[in-house]
Amino acid sequence: MPDEDTTLADLRARVRAFVDERDWAKFHNPKSLSMSIAIEAAELMAEFQWLTGSQSQDALADEAHRQRIYYELADVIIYCLSLANAMEIDLSQVVIEKLALSARKYPVEMHHGRL
Repeated sequence: MPDEDTTLADLRARVRAFVDERDWAKFHNPKSLSMSIAIEAAELMAEFQWLTGSQSQDALADEAHRQRIYYELADVIIYCLSLANAMEIDLSQVVIEKLALSARKYPVEMHHGRL
């Protein structure tokens, strides 16, 4: 299921089904899920720890390392989707709203090519 054929709603439904099949919803509160996001993000960061910027790019050439990176990123996304499900957040709406806020905070004419 490539990105082009999969909606955010599809992914949320799959995550919800996975959680429901295991009766895990009772453990999925905002505190626990936000902590899980941070933990998984730290595991993703660990894949790049001690690498330079260019070495982090080169790490993708190693199949085993790339697979670990992909799965850690997937874990972060899965927990984000789980949090959205638990809190009944419309992710598409909130992402669009946040991008609009960020566009006002960081106008292109002042921030193009620089942080």
